Formats: sequence, C-alpha cells, structure tokens
Amino acid sequence: MEQIKQDNDLTKSLDIVNENIARLKELFPEVVTEGKIDFKVLQDILGNEIEEGEEYYRFTWAGKAQARREAHKPSTGTLRPVKDESVNWDTTQNLYIEGDNLEVLKLLQKSYAGKVKMIYIDPPYNTGKDFVYKDNYKDNLKNYQQVTGQVDDEGNKLTTNSESDGRYHSNWLNMMYSRILLAKNLLKDDGIIFMSIDDNEVNNLQKIGVEIFGEENFVANIIWQHSIQPKGYSGKFSVHHNYTLCFQKSSTFELNSLERTEEHNKSYSNPDNDPKGLWRSGDVRNALYRPNLIYDIITPSGKIIKPYKNGWRWSKETVKSKIESGEIIFSEDETRIIRKIYLSTLDGRTPETIWFGKDSGTTRDASNELKELFNGTPPFDTPKPTNLIKKLIELNIYSPDDIILDFFAGSSTTADSTMQLNSLNSSSRKFILVQLPEKTDEKSDAYKAGFKTIAEIGKERIRRAAKKIAQENLEKAKDLDLGFKVFKLDNSNIKGWDGNSDNLQENLFDAQDNIKTGRTEEDVLYEILLKYGLDLTLPIEEKLIQGKKVFSVGYGALFICLADGITSKVAEGIGAWKEALKPEVCRVIFKDSGFGDVEKTNSVQTLKRFGINEIKSI
Repeated sequence: MEQIKQDNDLTKSLDIVNENIARLKELFPEVVTEGKIDFKVLQDILGNEIEEGEEYYRFTWAGKAQARREAHKPSTGTLRPVKDESVNWDTTQNLYIEGDNLEVLKLLQKSYAGKVKMIYIDPPYNTGKDFVYKDNYKDNLKNYQQVTGQVDDEGNKLTTNSESDGRYHSNWLNMMYSRILLAKNLLKDDGIIFMSIDDNEVNNLQKIGVEIFGEENFVANIIWQHSIQPKGYSGKFSVHHNYTLCFQKSSTFELNSLERTEEHNKSYSNPDNDPKGLWRSGDVRNALYRPNLIYDIITPSGKIIKPYKNGWRWSKETVKSKIESGEIIFSEDETRIIRKIYLSTLDGRTPETIWFGKDSGTTRDASNELKELFNGTPPFDTPKPTNLIKKLIELNIYSPDDIILDFFAGSSTTADSTMQLNSLNSSSRKFILVQLPEKTDEKSDAYKAGFKTIAEIGKERIRRAAKKIAQENLEKAKDLDLGFKVFKLDNSNIKGWDGNSDNLQENLFDAQDNIKTGRTEEDVLYEILLKYGLDLTLPIEEKLIQGKKVFSVGYGALFICLADGITSKVAEGIGAWKEALKPEVCRVIFKDSGFGDVEKTNSVQTLKRFGINEIKSI
C-alpha cells in the first residue's frame, strides 16, 4: 500500500510552477537538459519574441515579483467543514468559505480549475479607510491566523492602507495581483470576470487585468450610477459613479443580450401598417469614410438623393435589395431614405457601457434591501444592489452547471442575486463565496446586533434571503437550491502536511496516528477531496462496515476509511459496496495506523480481488 508522504502532491494545493514547467517541456522538449530548463536554448527558439532592451512598455511596482511568486506557491492549508453553520448540507451545491482569499484560491486550484463561468469581485477600493490584506509571503497561513486572532498577535496584520504609506498603491496592487492571477485559472475558457472599483484604482486595476488576461480580452468598462441624489460638497464634483471592469478568459466567451422592457420598446411604432409589425428608423450613414460607398440613390420618381460625407452604410447592391424587401423606404418628399429596424427581429437588448441607477439599482437600494432582511438596521455599510449583480449574471450565456465565484463576498449580495435569478427562471446556477472573518467595529450596529465578523453577516444574509425567496415562491422553492456548505480555512489536519514545522520528519512519525488531535474524520475527508482535486459538493454516503465508518464519495469513485482496528472484513465490505455502485474508476484511502501489517496486506489483496488497485494510506 502506497503511503502518502509530506512531499506528496496530496499534501498541498496545486503546484502551479511545476504545472507550467511541465507544459513548457511538452511544448519545447529541446530546452530540457538533465531535467532542467536551459533558458538560453529557450531564448534561441523564441528569437525576436524575447524583449531584451532596458526600455519597453510595462507595468510594474514595488513588490510585484514577490506577489507573482506568492501566487504560484502552493498552500499547505485545508478547508474544514462547519455543518452547524450551513443550510441543507447534504443536498446543496453552494459554498461559503471563511478565510483569507489568497490561500483559499490556492486550495481551490485542483478542484475548480477551469470550472467557474463568472467571477464577480468588489474589492477594497484603497480609499485610505478600507482594509488591505498585508500578506506575509513567508507564511501566509500563519499570518491569516494572526489576523483572525487564532494565535498570538504578532507579525503582519490587516490594516488600513493610509496615503501616508510610501507604497500606498503598491500595497494595494500586490494584494490584487496575486489573487487575480489565481482567479484566472479557475475560469472556464468561455468565462468572464467583473471587477467593481472607483476612481482611486480603476486605471491600475485595468492594467492588471490587461497583463493577466491580455489586452485582446478586455471586454468593457461599465460605468454604474451608484447614487442619484447630489452630495452637495462645495467646490467639488458630486461623484455618482463606480466602474465595473470586464475581462473574458478567451474569445470563446459569448456576451448575452439583456431582456427588453416596455421602456426600451416605446420608440417602436407602425405608422404605415407594415405587416412585419412595430419598427423604428435606423442610421443609414457610415461612421467611417468609405469612398467605395459614396454613390447617388435614385428614387422611384427619378429624384437623386446625394450620399453622406462618409458614404452610405451599405453597398449599392445591398441598398437595392433592402428597398425591394421594404426594409428601406423613401420619405414622402423623396429627399432621404429610411431604414426600418423591426422589433420582432431583435433578440433582447444590446448591453451598453453606462448603467443608470433606475435600472441597475443604487447604493441606497442596496441599503434598503439589507434593511428589509435585517429588521430595519443594515449591518453592512457598502453593499451592492442585487439588480446590479443580477444584470451582470444575465450577460453570461449559462448552463445549469454554471458556477459564480465571489472572493470578496462582503454582505453576500452575489449569493442573494444568484438565488433570486434562479427563482425567476428556474435555473440552478451555483455560487462560491469567500470572505475573510474581518472583525466588525465594536461601536457598530452590526456588532451590537451580535455579528462579530463580516463573514457572520454574509452567512446570515444568505439564510434570510433564502427564507424570503422560499416564502415568495412556495412552489418553485421545492426545486431551488437555497442552501450552502460552510468551510473555514485552517492548517492541515495531518501532522507534517502543514509545512510549518522545523522537524517535519520527526513529527510525521512522532505517533502512530498522523491525524491531529481535535480533528474529525469529516475534516480529513474534505482535505483529501481538495488535495485529490474533487468537487467539495460531490455526493457523500456514509456506512458502518464491521463497525467502522466508511465514506463513499461520488457514487463510489473514492472510498475513505479513517478508523482504527481495520480488518480485511472492512476491505471486503468496501469491495462489495463498489460492486453495487459500479463506478468507472475506484480509489481507496485508509489511515496508515488503522491496522497492523498483516491486516494491511490482507486488506490490499482483498481490494485487488474487487478490481481496486489504487490504494493509499495517510
């Protein structure tokens, strides 16, 4: 039986550096010399594509290289299940993860790479008042525990990023860069990321997006009117907008049309009783100068209509065809042509880059939504309105398996919006939310109401929003996923897997039991799923076999038994269970100290008789 050692792939999150090196070796095998990359050979192959000059266009800042390295460094942490804070644990496909999003994004790399359809984030805007994650690149997991008060208060902390700080923009950029690098890996090829921001960092955030996703994958910068009432500060502009930057993962992304309303259709009429129905006039001019499209149009009575300065929109042959079909008509005095755009031919409404508050909601609307859910006292100061997030979601062509990720979850507007949309069109989009358990101000209404952290607010909002949706959609609610599984970031459940100890080898064998005190079998189960790259919402069935708890993951794709005193009878029971489920592939994991050498050998042979050859122990 193969034992999982502390340097095994199962003991850490995806090693992105080694993954990329493997791809490089596959693309250019000639650059490999004794297992290493010969950079000079690579330079020869790439030739003129290598930038060797000292002066060239680039975007850089203090700490950028270190932030990039941190994004590529595997995490040795884990996510521990918290069932008593969850809703519908056994059936839900939604996740709420409490922890530092940098470490969480690393841990999700194996299980969710290329699976997320849409990412929305509303990060700190770097106004000098909001918090910035000051990462400790030596040990970010320990830094997270310091921030959340899990260990002694020393080292880097979560602090406000004051403009007096000499690296005001650099601190913020370092925080964002590594996280967006990791987030890109999670997107499907036809996925998209939306990032809300204000004037303080919009230019820098767009430059980060261009560097990570490529200039060709910039989709739009949506300007959102977040407030309507003037703020009335003398001598200053009253700021009424934020931005939402959009980047696609690749050109395979398809932008969906938005739903039309009566307001959008009011300019359509049918004054000439056209059998094709309501229409409005459209532009017939060319936006650019096109000399080949400059020609006269002859009317039925022989009048001449001169072209516009830049020319017509179409060729002479196309205009003739459109006149014959009735799409182009002449004005009564025959001095101009009129193009008809029929309402019946329109599939939704083309998205625009300016979104008004009356359509997309305002910050006041967002606050009122929280007031309604929290009995008149909103526990969060800067929520986004659900109409804004729902509109962003609707821009995506979606399938039932689509996942929406928000790793700056705040008050959980993204979860609320997703559930609302699912209830409207009976779809089943899933959400993954990540939020640092940032402490609330002890003088705030939120703290007085019992919410000690932002994460507590977010989880309670999902519970209350789900209850409201269920009450308003009694029939539909039966088929809606209104639950969520809660996980919390922590160090590994397995001794030696942390990477934090100075005596790893000694700690690995300091006891027969390698599972830490206070950790449950479920804790270890979900860590194994993460390290194997399995979805955290896979169906899990639990059985007692010979009095020992055995988990079946994904209908028999993986069996896990972490009990003591295992015998070959337990292995035989697993084999019979596997035969009943008939999975395409089957793996088994035991706790190494769970049985003696003789029983271990017998158990392995028993499992092999049932066609199970991948057997590991921790």
